[in-house]
Amino acid sequence: MSGLQFGRPAGGLQILCLGAHSDDIEIGCGATLLRLLDEHPGSRVHWVVFSGCEQRAEETRRSAQLFLRNAACTRVEVHAFRDGFFPYIGADIKQAFEDLKGAVSPDVIFTHYGLDCHQDHRVISELTWNTFRSHLILEYEIPKYDGGLATPNVYIALGESARCTKIQYLMDAFATQRDKRWFTPSTFDALMRLRGVECASPTGYAEGFHGRKVSIL
Repeated sequence: MSGLQFGRPAGGLQILCLGAHSDDIEIGCGATLLRLLDEHPGSRVHWVVFSGCEQRAEETRRSAQLFLRNAACTRVEVHAFRDGFFPYIGADIKQAFEDLKGAVSPDVIFTHYGLDCHQDHRVISELTWNTFRSHLILEYEIPKYDGGLATPNVYIALGESARCTKIQYLMDAFATQRDKRWFTPSTFDALMRLRGVECASPTGYAEGFHGRKVSIL
């Protein structure tokens, strides 16, 4: 599998990960992050979750510690905006994005799919594009009861280690989610397998993203 470059021939990347809720980043791009950090030593990751309170905040930090074990430098922020109310408290979340804009200039940003059926996810995606105008933005997908999965146009093939480690970390870190019908290893594995089929991944597995605007220089 050839290395991922994202505009840099060698060396570490500056990565920004944005998630509405405590497990969104890991579900959407966890295996990709594991691959990137393995292939780009010295990478720095800024990890922001906008709705995480009490135990969920603890789970966020524990999960980030697991997924970012190979990062050279990490910064994890957990906000406490009310789950499900993002469209109605958008001004406060917008200010958090404005503060973030002055703190990081990433090579790649991972955020929610813009047409996601969950209202909180859509707000985070919209504000990502409002705030970061000259960056590579990849929108990840989240399986859910509401449905709404679309066909991605960017695929990142995954090795066996990244695939299995993503699932293991998700199950280890998020005890509060284990009783949910959809939060199972088979759910996460199935989506990576489907995306692997769609892109003819040599490993059989991949994560899919929506690249709304990608500049090739």
